[in-house]
Amino acid sequence: MAGRLDGKVAVVTGAASGIGLATAERFVAEGALVVAGDVQDENGAMLERRFGGRLVYQRCDVTDDAAVQALIGRAVDAFGGLDVLFNNAGAAGGLVPLAELEIEAFDQMVAVLLRSVVSGTRHAIAPMKARGGGSIINTASVAALSAGWAPIAYSTAKGAVLHFSRLAAAELSRENIRVNAVLPGLIATSIFGSALGMPREQADQLAAMIAAGATTAQPIPKAGMPEDIANAVLFLASDEARFVSGAQVLVDGGLTTGPRHSWDPMEPGPMHRIFGLPAGQPFAPPGGGA
Repeated sequence: MAGRLDGKVAVVTGAASGIGLATAERFVAEGALVVAGDVQDENGAMLERRFGGRLVYQRCDVTDDAAVQALIGRAVDAFGGLDVLFNNAGAAGGLVPLAELEIEAFDQMVAVLLRSVVSGTRHAIAPMKARGGGSIINTASVAALSAGWAPIAYSTAKGAVLHFSRLAAAELSRENIRVNAVLPGLIATSIFGSALGMPREQADQLAAMIAAGATTAQPIPKAGMPEDIANAVLFLASDEARFVSGAQVLVDGGLTTGPRHSWDPMEPGPMHRIFGLPAGQPFAPPGGGA
């Protein structure tokens, strides 16, 4: 049975763990040849050994434009071209108030989360044009949509990723290059522990705790897993999404459908508070009628 990415060459950044790892694994399983970029060399080497000639690992600090260019070039040199780019590498940044945010730390988050996406997209254009087109998928976040989901530097950069994806989709349509953004919600990865300053091992343990306990955080009563994002990215990378570009694909278990009281009957809404009604009691406008 043919895979959904048979004959395609893909580059995945942040491929040694979390969402990037799940996506690289899914891409290979669906027939793609993959270049995996990351700075976790031990994990990357292990990934390369697992998949033999179908995946190669290359160290890539995505804040270094030359390193990103070299990563794209590796796809051309190793596999003959480029069809899919998943700009996924990221970091959480620190949980600090705006007044205490160091501008250098802000610049670093922008470099990791936004400039890297611009860099990867720029360098992907020529090899994708040579193949007749391609698909670029950028990892944004529910934090791009509203306040309260992530640190301010992270949220600001992800908001810019979302808009950049639309701009790039418009411009690159003439080259038959589709650009889309995927917006993860609460996904059980180590990024939450990293935001709290935990070392990698502790952050991984926290991810396991999230997977076990995050069943009440959103309308769909289960924790989001890296595989859930990988499934969405696979669709956007495949020819099944040939008419999809400039889209923002939410994969958040319904987290952003509305405030908690809209889906949790035990959470009082603003009208319950105004009129002193207990949680769970349906609210009807006083006096009836329009």
